[in-house]
Amino acid sequence: MMKLKIFSIIFRIIAGGILLGCGIWFLSSSIGGASLSYTSVDNFLTAIGVTDGNIASANGCFMCGFVQELFSVLSEATETFWEKLLDYMWILLAVGFGIFLVMYTIEYLLDAAKQTAKLDEAEKKLEFKGWFDKVWRQGLRVLIVGVLLGVLGGGGPVVLKTVSSLTITPVMYLGAELSVAASGLSDHAHCPDMDVTDTDEILAPVIQPFSCVIGNVNTVMLAGAAGGFAMMNYGGGLFAWLGGLALVIMFMIIGFDLFFQLLSVVFKLIFIIIFMPILLAAAAFEGTWKMASGLTSGAINMLVSSAVKIISIALKTIIIYETVFYVASAQFPGLLPPLTNSGPTDANSQYVISAMADCERRAMSGGVIQESVYQSCFEAKKRTNPSAFEFLNDGIDFILMMVGLFVLYWTVVRPKVDKLLGGDSKESFDFGGWVKDLGKIAWNGPMNVVKKVTEAFGKKI
Repeated sequence: MMKLKIFSIIFRIIAGGILLGCGIWFLSSSIGGASLSYTSVDNFLTAIGVTDGNIASANGCFMCGFVQELFSVLSEATETFWEKLLDYMWILLAVGFGIFLVMYTIEYLLDAAKQTAKLDEAEKKLEFKGWFDKVWRQGLRVLIVGVLLGVLGGGGPVVLKTVSSLTITPVMYLGAELSVAASGLSDHAHCPDMDVTDTDEILAPVIQPFSCVIGNVNTVMLAGAAGGFAMMNYGGGLFAWLGGLALVIMFMIIGFDLFFQLLSVVFKLIFIIIFMPILLAAAAFEGTWKMASGLTSGAINMLVSSAVKIISIALKTIIIYETVFYVASAQFPGLLPPLTNSGPTDANSQYVISAMADCERRAMSGGVIQESVYQSCFEAKKRTNPSAFEFLNDGIDFILMMVGLFVLYWTVVRPKVDKLLGGDSKESFDFGGWVKDLGKIAWNGPMNVVKKVTEAFGKKI
């Protein structure tokens, strides 16, 4: 029985190692050329695939291709849904207004009868001003919504798309710009202007800014991973190699976690776009019908919470990177791309950073670093001033610090930022969390099979 348990443990270790290896390979392949440190932010952005300063083109999103295809499918389905729904929306509006008119008229007449019951016949009057005020206001709301939905002509999907752009795009675009600014990339990259008028994609208000936000997160995560790969390739000994591996794993896990959080935000906004006709129809009867009350305000709250969530993701991204950058630069200068800082200023550190920058410039060819050229240059620099590179032999302290920072992120930074920005509560619509849970189920499948096999063998033995 003990042998079977050992076998189960070994299987878990091997499966976990394969999964971890695939993740590390994906990060490494997302950085063009040799996976080494970059002292130039522009060179680093080129290495991860950023073209013409468009942050949305950054590599590193392992599911973005599938998400983009899903967006296209949802756009077509949404357009069909809108067209079918709008064909009958006028019935909903007309019936809703008709029921309101009859019910309110009856209620108004009964209230008027009660108020005039004790009056003399000469004093009894039936005032219709109050009735008319409410009816014409409600009728105007229904008319406006009807025009937007194309019930009276001139509206329909085109106007709905415009409404979606005016409500959804600012939320995502603001989040994208704040993300780029917070990570210090504003001088090197940007999110292209949101022009959704010349595309047939109904989900265009979400697609482009989503690519920008996730591109910014990927850039910061790849910057951290690049520093880890640099430590693994500098030849500083076993502990330095393990320290670099710890740095890569830390940014890989955090990056995946932030991606799933962002996925939840995006699909909440897609939900609003898909049901925009129903939300507009509900807005026509907000405060009139109990069934319609709360739908529009709930959608607005969802918009606001999505904007806050995007800011939260940007804040967590830059906090963890800047914390690691500060700690790493104090011990391993030049390790991480300086997204928002220039690094330490002491003589040895400045020499190391200058040496790395010189080697980076010499090894750069076609936008990527040639590893053999960089390594030859780096070894020559170490021989010139060996005392400046003694930090490469002190990897054990770095490993402990990275483990401490990883624990700090999960126990302090992540929950505190969520609590500060109201994102610590469990959401009923958490698409990213559902995808993550699906991944856990897929992971537990083989584990459960092994468990059942070992139990079966144990009974036979």
